[in-house]
Amino acid sequence: MSGLDGCVALVTGTSRGIGRAIADRLRGDGALVVGLARSLEPAEAEGRLDIRCDLTLTQDVRDAVAQMIDIVGVPDIVVNNAGTFLLRPLAETTDEEFDTQIAVNLTGPFLLLREMLPRMTAQGRGHIVTVGSVVDHRPYAGNAAYGASKYGVRGLHEVLTEECRGTGVRTTLVSPGPTDTRVWDPLDPDSRDDLMARADMLAPADVAEAVWYAVSQPERVAVEWIRIMPA
Repeated sequence: MSGLDGCVALVTGTSRGIGRAIADRLRGDGALVVGLARSLEPAEAEGRLDIRCDLTLTQDVRDAVAQMIDIVGVPDIVVNNAGTFLLRPLAETTDEEFDTQIAVNLTGPFLLLREMLPRMTAQGRGHIVTVGSVVDHRPYAGNAAYGASKYGVRGLHEVLTEECRGTGVRTTLVSPGPTDTRVWDPLDPDSRDDLMARADMLAPADVAEAVWYAVSQPERVAVEWIRIMPA
């Protein structure tokens, strides 16, 4: 038997990058993975259930959660991973860019947690993982909107942790450094001196392994925070 046999894991942002790697890692250890992303084609197969959902829209989130529960029940694991990235100096950031960062990186996790937390605490068990970023605890120039959203989601996660005390629901914040995904394509880091080369970044599988480590621990173990950085 695999370590997560019988578990249901809800993972957001599974259409690519870190989210896809997390879904693959948890599924590989026996979990049934429910994926949420606005670009997913709805599908149901052995070990997976894909639901199209815009996580920034309240009704989309409610409908997706209702569909999931109707098919597989309340999940044992929730991974709030979906996110977007922007590298732009504060004075050059537009209203729309700022709003998008907050909507995807902070509002989306809030909307999902608002639906899932009462259900998970009612069953008295579960594990909620928030995928943050190195910028959720360290400021970098050019990260005004992205940094604000990730500091915000860290604050949301820390309040969540306090509200989960004594409920049987564990929480983990995973804060990865630069990770080689498609978000870097427009920036072409390999052609710039101010950004890390893509070959030196973390791989999505590295972040997935950190998430798997947290959720695979015995229920007596609380993994509160994992920070991983390129060596």
